[in-house]
Amino acid sequence: MRAFKYYMKRLVIFPSVIITVQSLNVFKRVFGALANSFFDVRKPLVVRTPEERFANLDSLGYTYKPNYVDLSIGGNKKLPRVHYIDEGPENASETILCLHGEPSWSFLYRHMIPPLVASGYRVIAPDFIGFGKSDKFTYQESYSHDLHTLTLRLLIDHLKIKNSTMVCQDWGGLTGLSVVKDLPEAFSRLVIMNTGLPCGTKRLYSPQVIAGFTPFLMWRSLVELFSTQLPIRQVFLRSLIKPTQAIVDAYESPYPSALYMAGAAQWPLLVPVTANTPVAADMKATREYLATNWTHKSALIMFSDRDPITRPSKAMFEGLLPHAAKKTVVGAGHFLQEDKGEECAKNIIAFIDNKL
Repeated sequence: MRAFKYYMKRLVIFPSVIITVQSLNVFKRVFGALANSFFDVRKPLVVRTPEERFANLDSLGYTYKPNYVDLSIGGNKKLPRVHYIDEGPENASETILCLHGEPSWSFLYRHMIPPLVASGYRVIAPDFIGFGKSDKFTYQESYSHDLHTLTLRLLIDHLKIKNSTMVCQDWGGLTGLSVVKDLPEAFSRLVIMNTGLPCGTKRLYSPQVIAGFTPFLMWRSLVELFSTQLPIRQVFLRSLIKPTQAIVDAYESPYPSALYMAGAAQWPLLVPVTANTPVAADMKATREYLATNWTHKSALIMFSDRDPITRPSKAMFEGLLPHAAKKTVVGAGHFLQEDKGEECAKNIIAFIDNKL
């Protein structure tokens, strides 16, 4: 009976929702094009979240000094301003780079930073462009996988990061692990949490594959429908194990209005669905790099037990990195840094000390 309900939901109910939502998306695009032809809507290319939006986060443990940088891309051109946390001694024996995903920001790591710094480590947690305290493009088409990987590479160079430990989750994994193959000297350890390296698919060849794929397709369809009206609050209310109003408000604080939400609206749409896309090719190359070039370096695969979105990717990473240490965080959902941050930090410390 349990198996019947599982496949009924994923092979009948979810596909029905996907088809319905995609039909609505077609109407939305048609009416959007018509509206744009009649109304000249002008908006700034880049916006900056007002600082007062972050005024009440100290009580939630987000007490860190902000750091900002305008990263140069050559020809007197710069990226929008990037924010990052940088805690602990600059000359620490270990540097830990913590990467957030969709639609979170460095606030996600606030419970993990104190124990890591107390262990003598330097901890860096950036906000990708479009998220947190970093500046935000207002047009969805301004965001790409290349933008986020470029930002990360330039920040690593700016901060002179070498032989660090990367901690990545959600899109932080897709972006960060892609950069690992480009800048291998920057990393000596990987901590891979609730993420994936989706290469798209050429065909859905079995009920099991379809069943594993439909939850993400449904989420992607809904994100496309909501666009810059994406209900960030509902995402966290439904994803966190014990959400409170104050915590959900904090995750929503970077987005005063739809004008600020193009990055959050676009990131899920960049996940490759088919295999014939540049992002899919990059994910495939990243898989191949890890499988052939990370055999002599350390990795920790640390997934939670209550994340239906990324659960299938755990076995994929274990196949790519059979020598990796493994840890399951019990009682945590997709955002395990929020649900079990101190436990995650404890596991990372043990991993670095070779005690896992």
